[in-house]
Amino acid sequence: MFSVLGRPYRHCDGLTRRVLLRAGALGMGGLTLSDLLRAEHDSGVGSSHKAVINVHLDGGPPQQDMIDPKPDAPAEVRGEFSACSTRLPGFAVSELLPRIGATAEKFVFIRSLVGSQGAHDAYQCQSGFRTVDLNAIGGRPAMGSVLTKLMGSPHDPAPTFVDLMQGRPMVRNSARPGFLGPSYQPFRPDISDMFSRPLEEGMKRELAAAGEKHELQLKLLGGISVERLNDRTSLLNHLDEVRRHVDASGMISAMDRFHQQAASILTSGHFADALDLSKEDPRVVAQYTLPAAQVPEGRFGTSDEPMATHKFLLARRLVEAGVRCVSISVSDFDTHTGNFSRCRQIVPIVDFGLQTLIDDLDQRGMLDDVSVVAWGEFGRTPKINSNAGRDHWPGVGMAIMAGGGIRAGQVIGSTDRLAGAVTSRPVHYQDVFATLYNNLGINAREITITDPTGRPQYLLDRGEPLQEIL
Repeated sequence: MFSVLGRPYRHCDGLTRRVLLRAGALGMGGLTLSDLLRAEHDSGVGSSHKAVINVHLDGGPPQQDMIDPKPDAPAEVRGEFSACSTRLPGFAVSELLPRIGATAEKFVFIRSLVGSQGAHDAYQCQSGFRTVDLNAIGGRPAMGSVLTKLMGSPHDPAPTFVDLMQGRPMVRNSARPGFLGPSYQPFRPDISDMFSRPLEEGMKRELAAAGEKHELQLKLLGGISVERLNDRTSLLNHLDEVRRHVDASGMISAMDRFHQQAASILTSGHFADALDLSKEDPRVVAQYTLPAAQVPEGRFGTSDEPMATHKFLLARRLVEAGVRCVSISVSDFDTHTGNFSRCRQIVPIVDFGLQTLIDDLDQRGMLDDVSVVAWGEFGRTPKINSNAGRDHWPGVGMAIMAGGGIRAGQVIGSTDRLAGAVTSRPVHYQDVFATLYNNLGINAREITITDPTGRPQYLLDRGEPLQEIL
């Protein structure tokens, strides 16, 4: 059974939106989810502004040094940071998260994230699945690619899914369309001129191997007018009509779709403007700028610079432009060495950027429509190693959620006295995704998409929305 959650909207004929969705799934008029969402947008009702901002804490954030401090643990576990109380009774965060701690009532803190495959990329944080799932047919698609399939149109002036992740996640192609194919890949603008994220040598080799197609030019080149682009598109359409008859793989139709949207984006200019922070109110840019007095000294090799707080502003602007899913990253939490010095540089970026984003969304009346999650591929070892670092710890990780209409001001799950094992309320990656889909009005355990073999695949194969925050 196909269903979509959320409050029903009564149409002029007396039928509710929910009834229409079920009727469409049963073949009454062939109504689809995309049809209804588009109709709702045209009529000004429904969930047309709902979106997800996915913040990847690249490298694996140390839970003990962020939202699960253990002040009573031995020194070799406790580390260098103090625990600071919050407005939530009995809940403390690291001294490196003062802004989030001071507004904890706007967040949900998950201290018991489980199910990590231990891989050094963002794939689980993009899809909820392990890389081996359906790998023989291309793998599981990222959530943004699924939303492109369900909600997108090649004629939309903004893509459904935009991937702004840098460094490790982009090089390893974490936000991929999986078995849905290339027409559902995210748009990957090149933001390297805006945010410097140095790469390790291994990452440079991976990026070189990816070729030149990992980004998309978003502005018309000099000398190419909109009219010339339209003429060329018309010619390509005629050629493709002939080629399509001899294309048994379906690749041409897939690229047609991507081509059409690229043309829509280029001709409108709306999406490119959203990526141009010079078009934002300077006072708002200043709000997202880490004050000079708070900028940590020094910068380790693969760290984001303090101006990375502006990535959160870009995400908000893209959502306003119509993007349904935006992925950004903050690097680099791969703290095998110098965990504490590196956290002093990178955690304040997360604290300032994330809290500013939530405040901004709230003030603009967007917070109930925009779901935000910040998390990484795994946690970090309780015991500090001989290099003053913390190593990989897939057994338990952390996540911070906000927005999307959830009941904030809650702490979910707990760990033992070393923050090394879950002692209550384990939360799987797919539970988080089930909650995000739910916030968009989608029941991920009932809706299916068809894989290349013709078999229907549920959006998630396990996991339930976190009922305590709905």
